[in-house]
Amino acid sequence: MRRVDWRGLSSFNELSERQAISTLYECCSSSIWALRVARARPFTDDDALLDYADLILAELTESDLDEALSGHPRIGDRADNPSSQREQSGVVGAEAAVLSELKELNAAYEERFGHVYLVFANGRPAAELLGILKERMRNDPDTERRVMRMELGKINRSRLTRMLTPAVEYVDD
Repeated sequence: MRRVDWRGLSSFNELSERQAISTLYECCSSSIWALRVARARPFTDDDALLDYADLILAELTESDLDEALSGHPRIGDRADNPSSQREQSGVVGAEAAVLSELKELNAAYEERFGHVYLVFANGRPAAELLGILKERMRNDPDTERRVMRMELGKINRSRLTRMLTPAVEYVDD
C-alpha cells in the first residue's frame, strides 16, 4: 500500500493500470468495468470519465452485472466498505420495526429477483428506502433489472465523483 494525494483527475490518470483498476474496483465490483475504464485513460475531464463509465456499465453482461452487485451489502446490513457505510448512513439509528421489515423484504426481494436490492441510498432514511423497496417489489423481473442497473449507475457516478475530489487515499501497488 502506498499513500496517494489525489489532486483530481490528473492524479487518477497518472496511476499505474493496476492501481487504477484497484481504485475503480472500489467504486464498482465489476472487474471488466474497472479494467475497461482504467484502460481508457487518460480522460480529458471529469465528465469524460463519468460518461465513459456509464457507457461501460450499459455494456455489462448480466454476469458482469451480478459481479458488480456482489460488492453491495443489503440495505440495513452492516457495510464492510467505507463507501457503503457512508451511503447507508441514513439507516443507522432507524427504528427496530423498520429495520426488521427491511430485513424481511430484502429476503423476499432476493427470492423474487435473484439479486440484492440495490438503491442509491446516499444518506436517505431507512423508512424511505423501505418505501422504495415496497414499490420495486411490484416490478416484473426485466423492469427491475433495468431499474437496478440505473441505480448502480447513480452509485458509480457518486463514488467516482468522490474519488475525483481532492483527498488522501491508500492504494495497492
